[in-house]
Amino acid sequence: MDNEELSLDIIEQITRNDGTKYYEMANVLMNGRAEKAAELGFIKEVRILKLNIPHSSAVAIYEDYINKNYTVPPMNMSEWIEWKKPEGRIRDAFNDILKANKINSKEDQAE
Repeated sequence: MDNEELSLDIIEQITRNDGTKYYEMANVLMNGRAEKAAELGFIKEVRILKLNIPHSSAVAIYEDYINKNYTVPPMNMSEWIEWKKPEGRIRDAFNDILKANKINSKEDQAE
């Protein structure tokens, strides 16, 4: 799976162990990894908010960033790595995705 590019079509809400929440783009594989991370105690919870989101230009920008900077965690992970969303083009694209899918990004707090 290392060289395979992720296609992201799910929006999740992830609850950190401190109770704060954030949104993330995912797919079925990454959702499974987040569920495993919750079972292992690396995060508190993951919830799917939207399935099969449209593949917009904003999604393409965010996917490209993720595929260049992150890999799928192994099933025997030792930590949960939160994908950072740098200010500028990447953050703007991510916020556009949330807005297009009617998700209030004001709830995405404290990275």
